[in-house]
Amino acid sequence: MSERAAPFYCPYCGDEDLRPSEAAEGGHGAWECAACNRAFQLKFLGLLARGVRRADNGGDSI
Repeated sequence: MSERAAPFYCPYCGDEDLRPSEAAEGGHGAWECAACNRAFQLKFLGLLARGVRRADNGGDSI
């Protein structure tokens, strides 16, 4: 598996001052926001059964 993905911004306040956190159980995927003082955890749940669908409608008309 490749490197863990990192969030670009806090899901609560939108700030970008994030640091990895070891506070969560296991310490994996946990991040702290220095701006709003919140901690959150990221977790991959799995792939959707329907998979990825391609929109073949030709796109938006101009």
